[in-house]
Amino acid sequence: MSDAAIRAGLASLLHVDVLAAPEERVTGGCINQCFRYETSIGVVFVKVAAVDSLDLFAAEAVSLESLHAANGIRVPQVLGVGAAAGHALLVLEWIDIGRPTSASDAQLGAQLAVQHRQLKPLYGFKRNNFIGSTPQANLWSRDWVNFWRERRLEPQLNLVLSTAVDDGFVERVTLLLALMDGFFTSYVPVASLLHGDLWAGNYAADATGAPVVFDPAVYYGDRECDLAMTRLFGAFGNDFYAAYNSEWRLDVGWQQRVELYNLYHVLNHHRLFGGAYLAQAETMVDRLLAELGH
Repeated sequence: MSDAAIRAGLASLLHVDVLAAPEERVTGGCINQCFRYETSIGVVFVKVAAVDSLDLFAAEAVSLESLHAANGIRVPQVLGVGAAAGHALLVLEWIDIGRPTSASDAQLGAQLAVQHRQLKPLYGFKRNNFIGSTPQANLWSRDWVNFWRERRLEPQLNLVLSTAVDDGFVERVTLLLALMDGFFTSYVPVASLLHGDLWAGNYAADATGAPVVFDPAVYYGDRECDLAMTRLFGAFGNDFYAAYNSEWRLDVGWQQRVELYNLYHVLNHHRLFGGAYLAQAETMVDRLLAELGH
């Protein structure tokens, strides 16, 4: 999408003037193009993608607005979402970000516990959304184990079947799905407001050092899901976990479920990126089945 088209789309979407200074391409991410633009209401962050990504952007906007309403962790304010010149645009507040400190980690842990205390009587969300670019179904459910099986792991397994995987792996994942109730014999999680994609790449600090999170895939589910993902691609600092547990201690059996929750993301990464993720998923499935005595 040309610079002129982005400017015109911004002006129409936000009803603002877009200054003549050249745009700045923002690095990071692997799905969309991102830019920094100067407007008459200040600097804005703009995501640009093909128009068929409009629903993805609309889902992200709803997720951000839900997290903002929780008054927990800072997220970018949504300024607008729409289509222009055959492309989808998502316009967000610009936040100058930097590397988190141990103080940022501790604040994030405490604020995440506050966010997780936003509860619903059911698991799911008011609309479907996406994990990365993969559709994520959020139809409400009263049963958490069924939700995780039917809305999370089974859809990923069905997507994996379209790739080159051996029958033995599929059989073992299918067995895990049948037996996973064994991880919840004495634990029934409450339905907490989750970020849904809380890894280190979606966390930074603002100019004051306060934590900021972005690129969410929000739903209501077991708070352990967010905590598990913080350990998947490089664990957060110890101050984060200490502060979270100080605010709301995790169940004594939480470590048994870390890989069950992270398997969802590893299977998704296999579908999106290939590489060594399938081997990682195979190892995770074997360990989980061993925990269950198989």
